[in-house]
Amino acid sequence: MANLAGYLPELYMGLSSLLVHKLRSLLTMLGMIFGVGAVVAMLSITAGAQKEMMSYIDLLGVNNIIIEAKEAVDRTELQQRRAISPGLSFRDFRAISENVAGIEELTPRKRFKPTKVLPKSALETPLLIGVLPNFLKINSLRVVEGRFFDGADNTRSAPVCVLGETAKVNLLGYNNAVGKYVKVNDSWLQVIGVLAEQATGDAEMEGLEVTNRNNQIIAPLNTVMRRFEDTNSYLKDEIDGIFIKVTPKTDSVDTANVVSAILTATHKDAGDFVVTVPAGLLEQRRRTQFIFSVVMICIAGISLLVGGIGIMNIMLATVLERTREIGIRRAIGARQADIVRQFLTEAVMISIIGGLIGILFGFTLSRVIAAAAGWSTVVTTSSIAVAFGVSCGIGLLFGIYPAVQAARLDPIEAIRYE
Repeated sequence: MANLAGYLPELYMGLSSLLVHKLRSLLTMLGMIFGVGAVVAMLSITAGAQKEMMSYIDLLGVNNIIIEAKEAVDRTELQQRRAISPGLSFRDFRAISENVAGIEELTPRKRFKPTKVLPKSALETPLLIGVLPNFLKINSLRVVEGRFFDGADNTRSAPVCVLGETAKVNLLGYNNAVGKYVKVNDSWLQVIGVLAEQATGDAEMEGLEVTNRNNQIIAPLNTVMRRFEDTNSYLKDEIDGIFIKVTPKTDSVDTANVVSAILTATHKDAGDFVVTVPAGLLEQRRRTQFIFSVVMICIAGISLLVGGIGIMNIMLATVLERTREIGIRRAIGARQADIVRQFLTEAVMISIIGGLIGILFGFTLSRVIAAAAGWSTVVTTSSIAVAFGVSCGIGLLFGIYPAVQAARLDPIEAIRYE
C-alpha cells in the first residue's frame, strides 16, 4: 500500500499534464487507438474464421471422406461425359467397399428435389435423400423423436422417413411428428423419427456444396430408388454421393488418395466427381489462416509502431517545454529516478487510455465488419489482453528515452532555461 501511495504524485501530475493539453494528448493517443483497434478487429476476424472453419469441419466429420458427383448441366455435357465415364454408380460403391482398407462405415446417397410436398412447406421445399441406416453413425446424427430406419426398412423399401428439425417444423409444426405422414411427389411416407438440430454450412468449400441438413427428408436408399423418379434423371448419375467413415487409426487423407485413384481409373479421368477430406481441408485452412493472421497482425503492428513513435515525439517536446520545471524539481531534492518515473508514467498513461479507447474502437469495428461484409467475427478475451498489453508495452518502451533525457538535464542549466 505504501508503494502504491508513492506513485500517486506521479499519477496525479501525469494526468494533470494530459488534461492541460487535451487536444495534443488526444492526437498523440490516436496512433494507439487505431493500432489497438486494428489488432482487436484483426484478431476477431481470425477467431471468427477459425470458429466457422471448425464448425464446418465438425459438420462434415473429421474422420469422413465425402464423394460428390459433378452433375451435368445439359444433355450435351452429359453425352460428352458418358462417352468417357458411366458416372458415379453402385459399381463404384462396391469397388471402394471391397478394395479400400480402414473403412468403418460407408453409404451411397441419392438426392431428389421434390416438385411438391404435403403438407406444404412454409419455407424452402425440403430435400429428399436416400441413404443406408449407417448414415446416422457416419454423420454422428442424433434422433430426438422416434427412431432411425434400420436394415429391414431398407430391404423392403418401406415407405418411411426421418425428418430434419427444420423440415419437421415447416411441414408438421412443433407437435410430435412420429406416426404422421408427408407426401413427397406422389408417394406417402410415414415419419418414424426426427433428428436433433445440426450445425449447417453457409457456403461451398472445395467444390462441395453444403446444404441445410436440418431441411431434409431422409429415407431408406431402396425406398428412394424404387418409389421415386427424378424428372431430370437423364442428367443424373446413378447415385450422387458416397459417405465414408474411416477407423480412428486410419489416415483419412491417404485413404482418400486411394479412393481417388480407384475412381479416376474407373471413370477414365473424366473429372465427374469430387473427393472431399475434411481433415485435409482443416490442415489447409489452418495454414492459410496462419498466413492471413501474420499479415494482419503485421499491418496492425505498424499502426502501433507509428503510435509509439508519436508518443516518443510528443514526450520529447514535453521535456523541452518543462525543462525549467525539471530543474526546480531537481533543485529541491528530486532524484533522477523520480524524473524518469514522472515522464514514464505520462507515456504509459497515454498508452493505457489510448489502449482502452482502442479496445472499444476495435470491438465496434469488428461488429461493423461482420455486418457489412457478412464475416463471422469473435472478440475474445485473449485478443483484448494481447492488444492492451502490447499498447502498454509500447508506451513503456517509447517513453524510456524521453524520460531518461529529462533525468539527465543539469539542474542549474534547466533552471536558467527560458
